[in-house]
Amino acid sequence: MSPHSLLFVPGDSERKLAKCAHVGADALILDLEDAVAPERKPAARELARAFLNSARTGAGAQVWVRINALNTPDSRLDLAAVVAAQPYGIMVPKVDHPSELVGLSKDLSALEAEAGIAVGTTRLVPMLESPRAVLTAADYLQTPLQRLSGITWGAEDLGAALGVRSSHDANGDWNFALRSARVQCLLVARALKVGAIDTVTTDFKNLDALRAECMLSYATGFSGKLAIHPDQVSVINSIFLPSPAELDHARQVIAAFEAASGSGAVSLNGTMVDIVHLHAARRLLAGREFC
Repeated sequence: MSPHSLLFVPGDSERKLAKCAHVGADALILDLEDAVAPERKPAARELARAFLNSARTGAGAQVWVRINALNTPDSRLDLAAVVAAQPYGIMVPKVDHPSELVGLSKDLSALEAEAGIAVGTTRLVPMLESPRAVLTAADYLQTPLQRLSGITWGAEDLGAALGVRSSHDANGDWNFALRSARVQCLLVARALKVGAIDTVTTDFKNLDALRAECMLSYATGFSGKLAIHPDQVSVINSIFLPSPAELDHARQVIAAFEAASGSGAVSLNGTMVDIVHLHAARRLLAGREFC
């Protein structure tokens, strides 16, 4: 199942690494990129590797690593430091085109083989954070990437690249350019049946705003959301986990089709539901959002 809550944790903070496994996030992203100053990156790699190798990773969360951009020397150092410690996956920032992930996949295969772990194990989630990345996102549909686990986007870097003066409009929604990137992320991820992961809410103290963003994301079709503070995790989980009413409705849909065996559409509570709704209900009850 694709994670609902994905918490960034600065890779160079022993204190935050010690606490993060118990905050309830579905996935922890050990950050070697934006959260770490250049002079602290070597220390962050060592701490991330130690965390991956420690018993603290046994709290049920997937453990990911966000490496530095692929066009920097740091990215290769990051991969060399952490792949053998078997992170669940690698989050890749500033990917301009999916072809970059093809090359990364080859590098990962070599590192996995060298470490004696199954080739293809390490998953990938790219971040759409530039105009070029957004404009070429549809190319993911023509690029075989067996490791692809999800797609997310970054409003901060994208906004800076676009010269955006304000990230939100008068109604509190993302401005037009950022909203377009968000939609592209959702459409491509859903087309590929991988996780559609919404970007962070930077005002981490405003949990009401976070809740509103999560409700909109969930209603729109996103499978999860990035977090930058532990306090955000419980809010994200509370929205993205199916409600009792949703689960009950899914059971009713399945029961209605079972009672009308062979039918392609049935009436339920005064509305017509068809095979698409049946498949969605089965996925929801199975705990899977895609497939």
